Amino acid sequence: MKFDIDAFREISQTLRRNKSRTFLTGFGVFWGMFMLLVLLGGSKAVKSMVSKDMGNFATNCVIVMNGITTKPYGGFKSGRQIMFRTADMDELRKIQGVELATTSMSQWGAQAVYGTNKYNGVNFQGVTSDYSRIQFQHMKYGRFINDMDNAEGRKVATIGWRVYETLFPGGGDPCGKFISINGIYYEIIGVVAQTSSNFNINGGSDRGVFCPMSVMARLYNRGDRIWGLMVLVKPEYRSSEVMNQCVNMMKQKYLVAPNDKRAIVGLNIESMFTFVRNLFKGLDLLFLLVGIGTLLAGAIGVSNIMMVTVKERTTEIGIRRAIGATPKTIISQVIAESITLTMVSGMFGIIFSVMILGMVELGFTKDGVMAAQFQVTFWQALLALLGLITLGVLAGLAPASRAMQIKPVDAMREE
Repeated sequence: MKFDIDAFREISQTLRRNKSRTFLTGFGVFWGMFMLLVLLGGSKAVKSMVSKDMGNFATNCVIVMNGITTKPYGGFKSGRQIMFRTADMDELRKIQGVELATTSMSQWGAQAVYGTNKYNGVNFQGVTSDYSRIQFQHMKYGRFINDMDNAEGRKVATIGWRVYETLFPGGGDPCGKFISINGIYYEIIGVVAQTSSNFNINGGSDRGVFCPMSVMARLYNRGDRIWGLMVLVKPEYRSSEVMNQCVNMMKQKYLVAPNDKRAIVGLNIESMFTFVRNLFKGLDLLFLLVGIGTLLAGAIGVSNIMMVTVKERTTEIGIRRAIGATPKTIISQVIAESITLTMVSGMFGIIFSVMILGMVELGFTKDGVMAAQFQVTFWQALLALLGLITLGVLAGLAPASRAMQIKPVDAMREE
């Protein structure tokens, strides 16, 4: 369809002829577009926040935890405390689907001291180098604990971001300096970058201090006792199957009844991630249906009002037909009015939703770091714009068809 300036002036005059009706009709499209983009932006924000919370943890991971037996088995009474050993890591590595097995030792509530600065409530952990493959550690300075640190029993430590900020308020690279953990000195070899992740096993990294597991076992007389085992599953294997194999192996080794569900427990991290992903897919679909439904209701309102407008202009349309207006001209005029009303109202909805989402996003920004992304993308806005054009055409089809049925002779009889 091709329009000149006179055609646009005529459309403007037609829409302004009844301002209240035009405003109320356009508000339906405005509100539908606003709701659609706000719901999509809100869904995107929730996904980004949850992704940050879970983003530092390996998805193909299985946790095997020890507990207390609830059934007698193998000559032992119930109520027996199961304690894993570090050698169990080697046992689990023999399972075909296991890529690596690791663990950690923890000393909760430790105190870290550097000079006159103190940090209480440190989650002091003894780890192996494989620990960083389960819970990813992005380094700000230096490095994480490696195999040589464990093999040689080096008294070194990698500290979390909050610990670093408290002990070194002036900033700078602290590697090579010594801090005291419960009265024992360790050389700092790295600082873990700040993370927004709230999903962790055995404590978060921000408040943590990591040392070689061999050092913690020796200094705190922990021996080879561990709280549980973390297993990374090979990509080509199913985590649920590997988890069952790991649990069954530990039950056989520690003489636990096969049907005892509390003595040794498996936790499939992959299933948790899959559940969350499926949940968000459902929310996206729900929000999309609600937004599109609201937008369609507005488009139906535009179609109904255009039908009323065509009825009111019966005489005008009849005269145009009588003086030679072609069917294409009449259809173009009606559809152009429908598209204009839909486009203008929808564009205001897009602009307003972008402004609101921008303000909300600004409220979730602290120190230049954005906690969640609420803003819709350029392509989402462009797709919404194309959808508006389509809705405008569809909303104008029925009124245009009604206009085509008007006969010049009948129109002349209308008052």
